[in-house]
Amino acid sequence: MKFDLSIITKSKTEFIDITEQVSNAVKSAGLTQGLCCIYIPHTTAGVTINEGADPAVKRDIISMLNKLIPLDGDYHHSEGNSAAHIKTTMTGNAAVCPIENGRLLLGTWQSVFLCEFDGPRTRRVYICIS
Repeated sequence: MKFDLSIITKSKTEFIDITEQVSNAVKSAGLTQGLCCIYIPHTTAGVTINEGADPAVKRDIISMLNKLIPLDGDYHHSEGNSAAHIKTTMTGNAAVCPIENGRLLLGTWQSVFLCEFDGPRTRRVYICIS
């Protein structure tokens, strides 16, 4: 079963918690056990599962990614968004989470994040449940 989300991002770089939307898709699917794949069909946005309880974690990840991969580097890509492509390669464009008892089997502190690296934009998220 496939679900589509449309997420509007507001900043050049941000992590948006989409756990609730993904959880709602799992509930709508009615599957008690299986897998949930969250896929971002973009080359400058990714997805990750990480701590969602403390907002400082998101800030720290973004800060370190920006230090490791600065916006202005020795890049050759003509669109000027090479840093976003590299960051997406690091986070990946898909995450998989088990489903148990009709719910995402996330750890206590875990959340699902859309990782925006070239915003603001409207991003699509595909959720495939099987």
